[in-house]
Amino acid sequence: MPKFIIERQIPGAGKMTSENLKAISQKSKEVLCTLGSDIQWIHSYVAGDKIYCIYLAPSEELIKEHAKLGGFPANSITEISNIIDLQTAE
Repeated sequence: MPKFIIERQIPGAGKMTSENLKAISQKSKEVLCTLGSDIQWIHSYVAGDKIYCIYLAPSEELIKEHAKLGGFPANSITEISNIIDLQTAE
């Protein structure tokens, strides 16, 4: 299944409390349960005024639907073509 990185511009994201992040996570999980098993949230990185999320999904459209139903932005959605790390160098 294709893997995507989603950039969400959320002012103050990096300063959110653990309670705020928990609420966002719970809403995301609720929407994912509604959409079914075709879309999966792997994890997210919170940095500055953005949250970068890694998802598995059959299409960009399903990710957009998740964002719409969850009430959070999906400012940029990019399919991941490859992953590199230190092992790639060997």
